[in-house]
Amino acid sequence: MRRVRKRVISNIISKSFGKFASHRFHPALQKFINRSYVKFLKLDMKEFKKAEEYKTLNELFTRELINQRDIDIDQKSVVSPTDSLITECGKLQKDRLFQIKGMEYCVDSLLLECDEKSKKRVYNGEFINFYLSPRDYHRYHMPYDLQIKKVIHIPGKLYPVNLRYLRKKINLFIENERVILECYTKDSKLLYIVLVGALNVGQMTLVFESRIETNKNREISVYEYENLWMNKGELLGYFKMGSTVVMLFEKDSVKLEIVAGQKVKFGDKVAEFY
Repeated sequence: MRRVRKRVISNIISKSFGKFASHRFHPALQKFINRSYVKFLKLDMKEFKKAEEYKTLNELFTRELINQRDIDIDQKSVVSPTDSLITECGKLQKDRLFQIKGMEYCVDSLLLECDEKSKKRVYNGEFINFYLSPRDYHRYHMPYDLQIKKVIHIPGKLYPVNLRYLRKKINLFIENERVILECYTKDSKLLYIVLVGALNVGQMTLVFESRIETNKNREISVYEYENLWMNKGELLGYFKMGSTVVMLFEKDSVKLEIVAGQKVKFGDKVAEFY
C-alpha cells in the first residue's frame, strides 16, 4: 500500500453530508426530508417504496427496486450496469479516452496500479462513461457474466462529475477517488469496471468486499480473488449519491450499441461481444 495526496475541501464536505444522510431523524422530520428530496429532484418512485418508508436519506439514495428488471439475456449482450446518461463512449485512441468530448486523458493514469500488460490490452479498445445524477437509481449491477480477479481502491479527491464540471476540470476521473474491478469473461476477454467517486458520494460499496472504505482510507489497496464469479444483472454495489461508472473493453472484443447523450436503464443492451 502507498499513501496518496491529502484530502481537499470536497472530501470534507462529502464526509459531513454522508453523516447527515446516514442520520436517522425523528420520523416526522425524516418523512419531510425524504418527501422534499423526492419533490425537489422530481424522482420517479414507481419502481420503489414510498419516500416516507425510508428511515434515512441514505436509504432513499440507495433504494432497491421492488421488482426485478427485465435484462437482455442474449449471451453476447453487455447490459448497462446503471440507470444513467452516457456522457461519452467510443474507441480509445491507443491509450487516450475522453471524460467528455474535447477533454481526453490517459487510461494508464485512470487504472494506475493495474498490471502494465493488462492495461495495454484495452489500448484501442472501447469505453463507455455512465453518469448517475442524484435523481437516478444508485445501485450498480454486473453488465455480463464475469470473473472478478482483482479490485483496486485508489483514494483521491471528490470533485463533482456532472456535465458542467466534466467540461471544465481536466483529469477529473484520474484525480477523483475510484474503485477498479479487473474482470474476465469465460473466454478470458478483459473488462475493467471503474467506479468513480464524486462530491457528496460518502461511500462506494461492493457487496462482496467489506474491507473497502471510501472517503476514509488514504492508502491504495489491492484485493485479489481466486474464483469469484458474478452473473449478468447481479447486484454489485451502490453509490451513496450520484457518480460515474467507466467500462473499458479489451481491443476488438465488443461492438458498442449506444451513443453519447443517450439515457439508459440498468438492463438495457449497451454492447455486444464478438
